[in-house]
Amino acid sequence: MNPKAIQAVQHCTTMTDVRCCVDALDDILVPLLVQRTAYMTQAARIKQDVNHVRDEARIQTIVDRVRAQAVAEGGEPAVIEAIYRDMMEVCIAFEHREFARLRDGSAVHEVTSVEAL
Repeated sequence: MNPKAIQAVQHCTTMTDVRCCVDALDDILVPLLVQRTAYMTQAARIKQDVNHVRDEARIQTIVDRVRAQAVAEGGEPAVIEAIYRDMMEVCIAFEHREFARLRDGSAVHEVTSVEAL
């Protein structure tokens, strides 16, 4: 049986201790967030319609999933939901930019190819 994440939190007596622990978690979280964001580029490449970038059903599925996971790990589900909702909004905006970038790049390439003829 896996221990709850909340049980891994160290007791801190100073703000230096707190900041050191938070920094150590950020060292783990940032690479994972970079990977998660890279999947938004792949989603932008795979989706054929810009109207599919925002998927309300998928958003709700993620919220339900992370809330349940937060409870299982001994955390506060409302806090985790808020973090995820904000992150998903940023990721959706990024995916929109990637969707446009990927299509704009191919359109420029096509024009260049035609002009070369």
